[in-house]
Amino acid sequence: MKIRDFLKRESPCFSFEFFPPKEEAGFQSLFETVKLLKQLDPTFVSVTYGAGGSTRRKTIDLVTRIKHSLGVESMAHLTCVAASRQEVQQVLEELVANRMENVLALRGDPPKGQAAFLPDPRYANELVHFIRSHYDLCIGVASYPEKHPECASLEQDLINLKRKVDAGADFLITQLFFDNRDFFSFVERARKAGINLPIIPGIMPILSVPQIKRFTEMCGAKIPGELLQRIESVQNDPAEVERCGVEYATVQCHELLEERAPGIHFYTLNRSKATWEIFKNLKS
Repeated sequence: MKIRDFLKRESPCFSFEFFPPKEEAGFQSLFETVKLLKQLDPTFVSVTYGAGGSTRRKTIDLVTRIKHSLGVESMAHLTCVAASRQEVQQVLEELVANRMENVLALRGDPPKGQAAFLPDPRYANELVHFIRSHYDLCIGVASYPEKHPECASLEQDLINLKRKVDAGADFLITQLFFDNRDFFSFVERARKAGINLPIIPGIMPILSVPQIKRFTEMCGAKIPGELLQRIESVQNDPAEVERCGVEYATVQCHELLEERAPGIHFYTLNRSKATWEIFKNLKS
């Protein structure tokens, strides 16, 4: 089922993001994690694509297995960086052959040590246009409440996002953020710019202080001072860090849903416990 059809329902969508393990031995462990989280009845799950398409085969295999073996709707990430038009088309043809209906269209990052961006399609809006022109797929795109780290301003970032929307996107998923005011401000600015698609907030429960610092530095997000002080004070106690992360994410999600966000997209880091705890807290 296409995700855009799920988003037409009154009930919020809940989705989980996973990444392909580097080692083959990790695949069964990840599959067990997905099976466990299936009990929470997610709307869909997504599987990421490595830098420069380095996990292409694993991504296709995972989304296909999750959809057809577990019966959970799946979405493959697809990047166009460092890929020719023929390579992009090959992936799309395989996804369609496997009866996949959803794709998250991204520019992506070049493999380590490479800075080149091959032309046509080179940017996410060009990839969206290519998919929309040739395939009957539901297309999601990324958005950045605090702007893309490579973008000079919030205004330019919104212009770039509008290009993706106008090219044929169906819905948006945001990068992680920790201050809901950034999300609400972003949605307001997007609506004024004529972007009226569903915008799903992306939430990452904090599981490790060094890890979350590394992630936020990479994606241009900020950690509010009070939250940073709180997790740094317990950073030598992993269980307490995770407890703080779950507690904070629960409050975030509750407020987002109260303000009628269309759902929550969880960056799970291939773990189930934190997401499970957040769901339990929201229900109570």
